[in-house]
Amino acid sequence: MAKILVVDDEKLIVKGIRFSLEQDGMEVDCAYDGEEAINLAKQTEYDVVLLDVMLPKYDGFEVCQAIREFSEMPVIMLTAKGGDMDKILGLEYGADDYITKPFNILEVKARIKAIMRRSSKKSRRGGQAETKMITAGDLKLDREFVGDLETEMIREFFYAVSYGAEMNLHLKQLSGSNNHHIIEGAFKAFAKALDSATRLDGRITDVLSTKGVL
Repeated sequence: MAKILVVDDEKLIVKGIRFSLEQDGMEVDCAYDGEEAINLAKQTEYDVVLLDVMLPKYDGFEVCQAIREFSEMPVIMLTAKGGDMDKILGLEYGADDYITKPFNILEVKARIKAIMRRSSKKSRRGGQAETKMITAGDLKLDREFVGDLETEMIREFFYAVSYGAEMNLHLKQLSGSNNHHIIEGAFKAFAKALDSATRLDGRITDVLSTKGVL
């Protein structure tokens, strides 16, 4: 089970992130100031640390720098400070990724999973890695990357679109084994279906309803 440390002084944000991550089966610890975050990080080797910049006692940059003195655990800066210099500074202090508020929790979870996969890959010692099958609807992908694209993001993309648009979305793979062609076909089919669903039909001059009258 993945162990995540969430550090933010806004308790409602922490509560929401914790709930969402626990729904995905992750174990979550929380800290509300920089000193508490450093103490927890010394006690436990977390898979990922979600770290806000604006914190009491020690800010996020100081916390990240302190963690780097004793651990290489991945750190994602999660903050409202979205300027380029803030991002650069966070990365210079040792952060692995940077997400600005307001954020989409689906993106946060996708980035956590991506970092965990990379960390797991680095930690392997010899032998052939077991192939992990990634599914998105009925699509089955057996590669972690296609070019620079993480295939895990395919599932997160379609989930975020369907969730945000409040639509039912079903993906079905009829044939094929080439990951690039499967992904390309899925996006093309989705675009065609979306275009068809939103195009005005000149034959309809009254209420847009399959039931005839509202």
